[in-house]
Amino acid sequence: MKAASNWLDYELIDTSSGEKLERWKNITLIRPDPQIIWKTERTSPAWRRADAHYHRSRTGGGHWEYVHKLPQSWQVSYGELTFKISPTGFKHTGLFPEQAVNWDLFTKLIQEAGRPVSVLNLFAYTGGATLACLAAGASVCHVDASKGMVQWAKENAALSNLTGKPVRWIVDDCEKFVLREIRRGHRYDAIIMDPPSYGRGPGGEVWQLEEKVYDLVKLCCGVLSDQPLFMALNSYNTGLPASVMAYLLGTTIGQEHDGYIIADEIGLPVKESGLVLPCGATALWTEKQI
Repeated sequence: MKAASNWLDYELIDTSSGEKLERWKNITLIRPDPQIIWKTERTSPAWRRADAHYHRSRTGGGHWEYVHKLPQSWQVSYGELTFKISPTGFKHTGLFPEQAVNWDLFTKLIQEAGRPVSVLNLFAYTGGATLACLAAGASVCHVDASKGMVQWAKENAALSNLTGKPVRWIVDDCEKFVLREIRRGHRYDAIIMDPPSYGRGPGGEVWQLEEKVYDLVKLCCGVLSDQPLFMALNSYNTGLPASVMAYLLGTTIGQEHDGYIIADEIGLPVKESGLVLPCGATALWTEKQI
């Protein structure tokens, strides 16, 4: 498992009974996590001093209990990148800190490519991977169906002093956008995909990752350049482990381009236990072995 261990402004303090205790710079939050099935004793006093606690409802959704008054938003940094953090109504904060291991890897691949690199970032959310690729010297097309998330990503780019970098901000359905890019003949050297496990499209159509992901990856091969650098596929779905995603890449891009495939779980180190909390998995096809 690859752990995001280079954070200074974020820390996963402890985990127990379906919840995680986190520090986001100087603010501590308690949030639910269904993977935390252990019921270890909450010995850290930080549990009792948390600034806010998200309570999940039995009927779906949930709400924040604010123990202390918090700012509407605040900032955390990872290296040269800066992100706006804000508790949302669906428990998230606008950033998945475990993805820092992927940001570091994308940065390395782009900087060592020795050529201009164009990146297509699909389901790009608030732009963590977009910012990392821009800072590494790539041009990026950032695509997400949520106008609010794309605006949030723009704010993060401004906070990171990346506003002047070559980036296109696109609010669109990712699959439909890729189809149009194929027709337009646009090509990319690298593709990053972080599709949701479940969702509904603008017409009410149901999206289930296991059913859609193969067709999506196959489709995306149609916008790769003649000399692709990498293709990354991320999943938070326990039903789609790293080994399955690696096989999927092998049957798609691996059939069209010579290269190497690696896949692993990604996670966050837990301060109190010294263990690593699994937070998802990433599969990666690369032009050169890393």
